[in-house]
Amino acid sequence: MPWLGRHRLLVLGMICVFWTGLIFLGHFFPRTPFLSAPWRGEQGFEDLLRQEGRKTAPPRDFVFLGLDQSTLQLPPLTPEEIAGNRAFELMTARSFPWSREVWAVLLDRLFAAGARLVVFDLLFNPPNDGDPQFHAALDRYYDKVVLGANFDMEHGAQEVTPNDVLIPPPQLLDDRVGYVNFWPDTIDGKTRAAVYQVTDRQLAGLPPHPSEEVYESLASRALAKIGHGNDVPRDFRGHMIRFTDPEAFEAHPLYEVFDPKLWHANYADGAFFKDKIVMMGPSAQVMHDVVDTPLSPATLGPVVHLQAMAAALGHEFLRATPPKVELALVAAAGLIAWSLVSFLRKPLLCVGGLIVIIAAYLGTARLFYDTTGLLLLTVPVLAALSLSGSFSLGFEYALERLEKVRTRRTLERYVSKNLVKEVLDNPDSYYSTLRGARVPVTILFSDLIGFTTLSEKADPEALVAQLNEHLTQMTSVVFSNGGTLDKFIGDAIMAVWGNVRSLGVAQDAKNCARAALGMRRELRELNQQWRDQGRMGLGMGIGINQGEVIVGNIGSQERMDPTVIGDSVNLASRLEGLTRIYGVDILLGASAAELVRDEFHLRSIARVQVKGKSKPVDVFTLIGARNEEVDPQLLKWLESYEEGFDKFRTRDFIQAKILFSRFLEFYPEDLLAKMYLDRALEYEQAPPDEAWEAVEVFKKK
Repeated sequence: MPWLGRHRLLVLGMICVFWTGLIFLGHFFPRTPFLSAPWRGEQGFEDLLRQEGRKTAPPRDFVFLGLDQSTLQLPPLTPEEIAGNRAFELMTARSFPWSREVWAVLLDRLFAAGARLVVFDLLFNPPNDGDPQFHAALDRYYDKVVLGANFDMEHGAQEVTPNDVLIPPPQLLDDRVGYVNFWPDTIDGKTRAAVYQVTDRQLAGLPPHPSEEVYESLASRALAKIGHGNDVPRDFRGHMIRFTDPEAFEAHPLYEVFDPKLWHANYADGAFFKDKIVMMGPSAQVMHDVVDTPLSPATLGPVVHLQAMAAALGHEFLRATPPKVELALVAAAGLIAWSLVSFLRKPLLCVGGLIVIIAAYLGTARLFYDTTGLLLLTVPVLAALSLSGSFSLGFEYALERLEKVRTRRTLERYVSKNLVKEVLDNPDSYYSTLRGARVPVTILFSDLIGFTTLSEKADPEALVAQLNEHLTQMTSVVFSNGGTLDKFIGDAIMAVWGNVRSLGVAQDAKNCARAALGMRRELRELNQQWRDQGRMGLGMGIGINQGEVIVGNIGSQERMDPTVIGDSVNLASRLEGLTRIYGVDILLGASAAELVRDEFHLRSIARVQVKGKSKPVDVFTLIGARNEEVDPQLLKWLESYEEGFDKFRTRDFIQAKILFSRFLEFYPEDLLAKMYLDRALEYEQAPPDEAWEAVEVFKKK
């Protein structure tokens, strides 16, 4: 882990190079699903731009006449409506395909109305009835009509052209014939580009040659007929077009043109078609003339031809980002991600920065699309940026966590665990308390008894090992009960509850009492182990007090110590020292005793006035927790002791003597009962003066 920290920039660079390199590989291996995913996703993003971005403005003079379902079936017509209407006579004579004389009638009607051009997105092959009449109409309107042809790509680009009666061969070289093919993308089958010219050798998969024949598309022929041939791209590749709105070219039912009522009502007796370019083609679903485009999977073929014409007229072609620029953008994205994470060093700012950059780039891509037609490479670039950035942030987070764990473990060897947790997790709130604050806490002092004597005789190495065993077990008890290890003082321990994080005054005191009982149990086990090993056992005194203290950083400029100071701390230390005098291992001050009394069995010890205090305090010892097993006989006879203690304080020394004697019958070795029995006998013979309050005054620490 230290190596990672020292070489942080290198590791971050390796992460960014890895993800950027994967994106690069996807460019060169487009058929590998995992590697090419961002590049395939780019196609979807570009289609989204086509759907939501700026559209090509549809020319107002484009009209779509559709072979819709109503035209194929024809509405009910009366004999009077059919009689004298040559188109209706031919259309009702048989179902579609009708006699091609219908198209001759259509041309006469449209051009009589002033139409500029009629384009048939229909294939007039093989020969059919009415071909001579249609041929004559095509000759009459030679420069105003374009017919469709087709390359059957499933059968080796076989030509499907107007029959020889209509257009003499070679039909595809006649300027009235254009192919209707669109070549979709091989990956997803969507048509995004228009090919305005192809060659016979290109269709056959052969290299270019001067002898090759050039064929024009339906859109190219139509634009040439209206004098815009120069707007058509003169090359043989696909040109991505900016589509018009899907609803731009609404199909007008063909039969309405032949119906006098609708011709008058909907088309103003033909004035609607004046100077119009009319696209005639299928719009009924049964004719299956649909193209899958980014705007719709079922875009009508004639509409796509109109869109190809509109794009050429407005020069609304889209451009892909050049390959070298694409790779440069991907590399720049990885570099930006590395720079952002490496030098900003704040995760939230890094995430915010990545979001801002991504949003700005998306906005730029939309701007370029709308204004210049450039399809700025986006998904692979943002993939390189986000993957490099997110994994770099993940590494930073992991590194920070490892560093925090390492720091925590290092600090916990010298500072209390909960203090370390508070410093690392809530540094601001913790540091604010170190300036100094009055806080109610519970303080515990513990000290070994007999250790000084042992240190004069024992082997130093063994002595240190024994002391460390003791301190390890005791601090573990403190930590497990939520305490803060304030300091070691030689073989003594000072611990505090409530200075770092309080659970409430009462709960802090109870946790401290549980820790004291736990230390008592641990010392018993240690003493048993030491005696089994031939080493001397040790005793321990514990003093507990609760009260208000000052919490702060105490020390010099060179070394500071977060600790607690105040009278409550001093009293806890004095109580620890009194354990030797009263022959108990735990002493509690009155305030701590009142807070824990409901969950612990206590025993009254004395009313004492320690050095440095002007007022006496009642002190108690811990017998055990109420939820633990405690000798019921002891608890029973402690009632006699407590009653005797109260009698002693109220100067009823005779009753006190009787009660202490009764207790000693069952516990003859009890030092406290013996001490109070002796004093009761003494005061019975020589009572103290009237000012006596059963206070023991200690002049020494």
